Amino acid sequence: MKKKLQNPYVFILLISAVIFMIHYSIDLVFNVVTYYSLFSIYIFHTISALSVAGIVQLVYKNSQDHAGFAFMGTSLLKMLAAILFLLPGFLSDDKPSFTNILNFFIPYFVFLIFEAIQVIKLINQEETPVK
Repeated sequence: MKKKLQNPYVFILLISAVIFMIHYSIDLVFNVVTYYSLFSIYIFHTISALSVAGIVQLVYKNSQDHAGFAFMGTSLLKMLAAILFLLPGFLSDDKPSFTNILNFFIPYFVFLIFEAIQVIKLINQEETPVK
């Protein structure tokens, strides 16, 4: 089981499901009316986190020295994608409330923290000597 959790893709999917369930239950308890559906928010975050992990893994395999730069670049692209995701709500007449913005950005930063932890583990892992 521990070996499976070391796989960043499985870890991201597992964390996504757990955070979604917690977030969904909190929204049910407080009767939050959402502008953006929680499902679409978590699909966005999961796909973007899997993309970041995949690109960083690919860059790390080809050039270990540039994995940090790949993370910073993909994080910038993720920020731009988040703006594009939120833009229709801000351009509409019926603007999303502060609670709805928090519904998007709290998971955004939680996923960003998990991505950063995964990249730090990847960069700092000791190379195993070839036998």
